[in-house]
Amino acid sequence: MSKLALTQLKPAFMKEVDSHFTEFVNSLVAKSALLDSSTSASHFPASSSEKEQHKAKTLRAPPEHGKIFTARRSLLDELFEVSHIRTIYHMFIALLIVFILSTLLVDFIDEGRLVLGFDLLVFVFGKFPVVFCTWLCMFCATVFVPYNLFIWWAQGHCSSSHRVLRSLFYGMLFTVFQTAGLGFGPTYIAVSYALPPASRFIVILEQVRLVMKAHSFVRENVPRVLSSVKDKSSTVPIPRISQYLYFLFAPTLIYRDNYPRNPVIRWSYVATKFAQVLGSLFYAYYIFVRLCIPQFRNSSQETFNLRGLVLCIFNSILPGVLILFLVFFAFLHCWLNAFAEMLRFADRMFYKDWWNSTSYANYYRTWNVVVHDWLYYYAYRDFLWFFGKKFKAAAMLSVFTVSAAVHEYVLSICFGYFYPVLFCLFMCFGMVFNFILNDRRKGPIWNVIMWTSLFLGQGVIICLYSQEWYARQYCPMKNPTFLDYLKPRSWSCHMKM
Repeated sequence: MSKLALTQLKPAFMKEVDSHFTEFVNSLVAKSALLDSSTSASHFPASSSEKEQHKAKTLRAPPEHGKIFTARRSLLDELFEVSHIRTIYHMFIALLIVFILSTLLVDFIDEGRLVLGFDLLVFVFGKFPVVFCTWLCMFCATVFVPYNLFIWWAQGHCSSSHRVLRSLFYGMLFTVFQTAGLGFGPTYIAVSYALPPASRFIVILEQVRLVMKAHSFVRENVPRVLSSVKDKSSTVPIPRISQYLYFLFAPTLIYRDNYPRNPVIRWSYVATKFAQVLGSLFYAYYIFVRLCIPQFRNSSQETFNLRGLVLCIFNSILPGVLILFLVFFAFLHCWLNAFAEMLRFADRMFYKDWWNSTSYANYYRTWNVVVHDWLYYYAYRDFLWFFGKKFKAAAMLSVFTVSAAVHEYVLSICFGYFYPVLFCLFMCFGMVFNFILNDRRKGPIWNVIMWTSLFLGQGVIICLYSQEWYARQYCPMKNPTFLDYLKPRSWSCHMKM
């Protein structure tokens, strides 16, 4: 009887257990969902709605909402702590030793003695006193003129009854200084004094740097003054001269009153970086002596033809890529880090991992972060603020045009002739690759394609500019017209030996 009763009670008992278990599981799931939602809320704090966020993005951000400076090391400093990466650095040093030995042995065989002269370096960095005086005048003018113009404008802006006319007047004075003082003056000195190429590079690159610095200082501080006037503040935010001076030396083109600073200066680190810059100069010297000059010195003896051009481009890829690496390492890493260390400037992100780029869009953003930030905030973003968000393609085109024009201007003044190879590469292939090799392209194959095109581009630049340099040395014109300065001489130069 008891067995029969147990058999009858079993379904009811199992049903009850199943009901309680289902209830328990549902309760557990509900509590888990509640816990997940509360955890998500703690990790991602409550923010404004999407509509409010979109509205905020359409407004011009104040200066403090632009680029955020944080203390961080340069990427190569971190990578060089890895022994495998440090070995690649050692391989480049070994290649420099091979170049030195090759040059010494060839000179010993040809001359019967060791030739330790550096005539090429002496030539390209010639007339240094003129360079130093020009830089000193540029720097002093940039210290006093933009700063004082801004102070005079800011101090009288609040009480002025003709604010628009007064602002236009001071803006015109600043524009005249930028174009005539910093623009025309150094260029005239570089050309009229016939400065050699490297000396011209120092003058012209400093000219461009100071123009960009002065623009950033005015662009970042004028909105602050206008905002204080609008808020009827009793004080006008005027930076101290010491803050402006620090900015002029700091390795950034974006002005801030204060930057993150390191507590101490590592002078051994500074010495190492300057030594690496000097080593890179000698590296470039041996690249030109062993790989470029022998190839291009006699190029004017041959007629300009397609076969010779193709061979020249491919033979120029190796020196072109080595020069690219040296410019990146010597300037963007060593030079900027040395000044950052001396100034205790803590934000060392002067570049990112551009070598891993699978698109040209990413390459342009990561190759030179210092210049990219300036172009993004003062060219691209201001263009969109002025014309509207729907003109993003036009904004990108304007940034490319400005960048290409400045690059070509630097090369034209420094080499002494107009040969818009880099401009065409920027505006034609650069723009096309920027849309074809965009951020949606992922995977190793796209990185290979980017490097291949980069190699070819460096070969084209080294080949064509070197051919034009020697053509103008060997085939000078007696009474050149204006069109003769624009027409490439290497296309028609054929020296009779």
